[in-house]
Amino acid sequence: MGRKTIITCAVTGSAHAPSMSPYLPYTPADIARQAVDAARAGAAIVHLHARDPEDGRPTSSGKVYKEIVDRIRDQSDVIINITTSGPSDPAQRMEGAIECGAEMASLNMGTMSPMGRSSMGSKIKDFKFEWEKSFFTSDKEKIYRNTEGTIEAIARELGQRGTKLECECYDIGHLYNVAYFVAQGVLKLPVTIQTVFGFSGGIGVDPANVVHMRTIANQLFGDQWHWSILAAGKHQTRLCAMGAAMGANVRVGMEDNLYLRKGELAKSNAEQVAQMRQILELMSLEVSTAEDARQTLGLRAAKERP
Repeated sequence: MGRKTIITCAVTGSAHAPSMSPYLPYTPADIARQAVDAARAGAAIVHLHARDPEDGRPTSSGKVYKEIVDRIRDQSDVIINITTSGPSDPAQRMEGAIECGAEMASLNMGTMSPMGRSSMGSKIKDFKFEWEKSFFTSDKEKIYRNTEGTIEAIARELGQRGTKLECECYDIGHLYNVAYFVAQGVLKLPVTIQTVFGFSGGIGVDPANVVHMRTIANQLFGDQWHWSILAAGKHQTRLCAMGAAMGANVRVGMEDNLYLRKGELAKSNAEQVAQMRQILELMSLEVSTAEDARQTLGLRAAKERP
């Protein structure tokens, strides 16, 4: 009772290409503008990926991240959460979070092998940029590499810099990986866990899986964890609402879903945030401010960031 629900907005990601939606932001100015608008609509946290401003391809450039984050911080006190996914080299993956002194950073908790990526590209009739064609070419040997050494290196380096790790768990085994790193002293309780449903190679979107993920996390961490939930595509709103009713925070945004409703592209991230906020309030749940979320998650105050 009295718990406030934190909305995270994942503004652009790296899986969707500009040709899939004219509203997907990829320049620093557009990413920052949509992040600020999402915060005004009710997001306490914005989760950021950077893209090459010339053609929208994913990039790990700290310089690009810095331009995005500086623009956001000039206009908003929203919490900045920067991805550490991407290249194999942990140093490259941390570049944005370190350069920006991010309050939070996401950390994938296990290696995955995506399947069926070419099916996404097959729906694109006209490619806006040449790189997108090869980006969606099926590669049955592709993996998202998150080994013990990579996870440990990122967690230790960012942890000592005061950045709170958000542990991205795409399957049940990833929860046990979090518990392993807690036991090793690499991660500290309470942990922040993002349970991810419906992404290729991970756990599916069945409601029973949501219950199962929460049950196992409770067994592993007791009351020493903060829960957030996200789901891919058309499942985003349904599973977020279910999770919120069960005590979870929620994540929406164009990284995970390009649509506002069936057949209608979201024209902005703020539209998705506003819709989710309305749903939460209709469920008699209070939406957290950025300052509320900082206190809940144990983050440093905005004025204390580097």
